[in-house]
Amino acid sequence: MINAINLTKQYGAKTAVNGVTFSVKPGMVTGFLGPNGAGKSTTMRMIVGLDKPTAGTVTVNGKRYRDLSAPLQEVGVLLDAKAVHTGRSAFNHLRALAATHGIPVRRVHEVIELTGLGAVAHKRVGGFSLGMGQRLGIAAALLGDPQTLILDEPVNGLDPEGVRWVRQLTRSLAAQGRTVLLSSHLMSEMAQTADHIIVLGKGRLIADAPVQDFIAGSSHETVRVSSPRASELAQALLNAAGPGSRARIDPVGVNQLQISGYTAAGVGDAAAELGIPLHELTPIRASLEEAYMELTENDVEYRTGGTLEETKR
Repeated sequence: MINAINLTKQYGAKTAVNGVTFSVKPGMVTGFLGPNGAGKSTTMRMIVGLDKPTAGTVTVNGKRYRDLSAPLQEVGVLLDAKAVHTGRSAFNHLRALAATHGIPVRRVHEVIELTGLGAVAHKRVGGFSLGMGQRLGIAAALLGDPQTLILDEPVNGLDPEGVRWVRQLTRSLAAQGRTVLLSSHLMSEMAQTADHIIVLGKGRLIADAPVQDFIAGSSHETVRVSSPRASELAQALLNAAGPGSRARIDPVGVNQLQISGYTAAGVGDAAAELGIPLHELTPIRASLEEAYMELTENDVEYRTGGTLEETKR
C-alpha cells in the first residue's frame, strides 16, 4: 500500500504538489491522472525518494522508500524508460540491476521472456525502438518480483498487442494482491484497466474514487430518444425545464433526439403524460474521458489556441 499524507513539494515560489493525501490499495489497479503540470510526476518521484517532500509524508507499506532494505524487491518503478546505458544489452542492463540486490540470473531470463524481449535481449539498448525500450523498463520494474508497482505511461510507444499485454499484466498483478499505480494519458485504455482513479489538478487532489463512481458523477449523462412526435416532445421538455435550466435537446436523426439535463425516467414520464409514443429510450453514460475532461477543464496549464482554421484568420 502507498500512503501519502499532506504531501507537498515546492520549487522556489512554485508549488508543484499542494497538501495531497491519498492511499493506493493492494488488489486493484489505481489510475493516476491529471493534466500536464498537475504534479503527477513529482508525486511519483517523491514516493520513490527521487524528490524530497517540502512537507508531509509518503510511505510504501508503512516505510519511506529510503528505509526499505531491498527497494527493487519491494517497489518496481518505471518513470523514465530512457534512463538506460545505451551501450549495454538489455540482458546486461537487467543483470547489473539484479546484482545490486542479489537477484539470481534466472530471474533476469524470466522477465526477459515475460516482457517479450527474448529476440533482442543481447542487442544494444541504443538501437531499441520506443516500444522495446518500454518493455525493458517494465522488465526492470518486475525484476525484483515486487508487491508494489509504479508505472508512468507504460504503454507509450507500444503497438496494440503490447498495449493489451500491459493491460492484462497490470490486472493480473493486481489480482494477485499487489499494489499497482498506473499513470497514463490514454483515457480509453485507463477505462479498461483501472479500478480506482486518483486525479490531480494544479498540484491538488481533485478526485479519489472508484472508476464507475467517478464516471457516474459526471453531468454528461444523456438520453437518446426516438419518437414519431419527437419535435413535440422536445418542446414540452424545454417548456417544463424553464429558463436557466441546463437541459439541452439536440436532433440527431429523423425523429431522434439526444437529451441532457433529464434522466431516462424523467423523459419517459413526460412522454407518457402527453401520450407520446417512444420507439427508443436509452440512457447514455459519460465515458471516462468525458468525465475527466469535465473535471479538469479549469486545471489545464497549457491550452490550445483554437482550430487550425481559426489560427489562419
